[in-house]
Amino acid sequence: MTVRPEMLSRRQMLERSGFGLGMIGLAGLLGNKARAATQGEVLAAAKTIAPKAKRIIFLFLNGGPSQFDTFEPKPALRKYEGKSPGKVDYEPDRAGLFMPSPWDFAQHGQSGLWVNETLPEMAKVADELCVIHSMKTDDANHEPALIQMHTGVIQPVRPSLGSWLLYGLGSENENLPGYVALRPGPRVVVGPALWSNGFLPSKFQGMGLESKETDVEKLLQNIKSPRWNRQEQRRQLDLLNTLNQQHLKQRESDAALEAEISTMETAYRMQMAALDTFDINREPAHVRDLYGNTPFGQSTLMARRLAEDGVRFVTVYYVKEKGNQPWDTHVDHNVKHPKLAVDADRAGAALIQDLKVRGMLDDTLVIWGGEFGRTPYTEVRKPEKLGRDHQNKAFTMVMAGGGVKPGFVYGATDELGLKVVKDPVHVHDFHATILHLMGLDHTKLTYRYSGRDFRLTDVGGKVAHGIIA
Repeated sequence: MTVRPEMLSRRQMLERSGFGLGMIGLAGLLGNKARAATQGEVLAAAKTIAPKAKRIIFLFLNGGPSQFDTFEPKPALRKYEGKSPGKVDYEPDRAGLFMPSPWDFAQHGQSGLWVNETLPEMAKVADELCVIHSMKTDDANHEPALIQMHTGVIQPVRPSLGSWLLYGLGSENENLPGYVALRPGPRVVVGPALWSNGFLPSKFQGMGLESKETDVEKLLQNIKSPRWNRQEQRRQLDLLNTLNQQHLKQRESDAALEAEISTMETAYRMQMAALDTFDINREPAHVRDLYGNTPFGQSTLMARRLAEDGVRFVTVYYVKEKGNQPWDTHVDHNVKHPKLAVDADRAGAALIQDLKVRGMLDDTLVIWGGEFGRTPYTEVRKPEKLGRDHQNKAFTMVMAGGGVKPGFVYGATDELGLKVVKDPVHVHDFHATILHLMGLDHTKLTYRYSGRDFRLTDVGGKVAHGIIA
């Protein structure tokens, strides 16, 4: 005899399923409490490496600078000049002919590091540079490559490198944000997702700032109250904080509320400290001149001041008033590159020299590069104005200070610079190495979100021990 299942009315079905939904909610609450209880243990496990660097300044050259016209000489390009590369991996229909650099390379310093003549100032600090020739990313388009260089994945929105560092190490100055993104121009491709905290608590969000303005009162608008002095504001904030803490007790493990309370306190403390730190006009004229009187140069000087006052991570984007990807030289490369190089060359070398004079280079990691490089062959968009296309499978990144080997070259590409043939460094490897230099184990720096543990390096990443001093 067949037993028929019990028939439920709609009311009975809703009543019974309601108990299950309640249990799901309870599991979520318990999960949050469990996460809060173990977060300290996670961070303690990640901080098991002796740090070599305390802070990072990333000079980001938006658009992708050409390695063949900066730090990677390829004599074979002259032998193959004007010849077709044949089948290539990236958009072969746009590939033109092999094009060597029109500028000469020479060896510099005791290390004999090869530097292109378009970078005369960086050549002077060659013995401080660690040049990686074997960088690789997963995508040759700007947006995904930018996102991956910042967050480890090609799609938004994951936490950025700066946010992960702030989460793992905290800030050295409670009166300033721990992570600042400076952009001399009004726009950056992708934009705020590059300095986003993603699913990390909002207190790890980077502070984005348009830094072309050198008048600090205009740079940091509305930081001062037009009506109350600091003492009056302190009393108001204390009262508000008391009310917020009472509210917080009623909402256990509310990371967003906790971060918002912390942000208001930081905003108050910034009123004096930030006005001093961000004010590059306090620097002597010869120091300001050293960096170059350009938005990128002066923003790089600002980055040094921020690092000096305890900001953990600063990115300076190379963007312009009318160009958010200036290094994207698809057209007229041989005219555009030397003009761009003047600015990035001077600012980068000045930063390295200035940090060394101040005794900060040893524990400040400087990074110089973009989201990818350029091709060794031409791209023909305008036959009379040849350019170079995107190259994501073999490009160069430069580092200095912060525990990396000085005057050193790591990795190699084939004779034409098309493929990595030695010591490849994927973005995950690059991030793993940066975290290692800062004293963090990339495999243990995790954050539980949406039911699983996430990390900057996803499920990959190997530390490039060969570049570590």
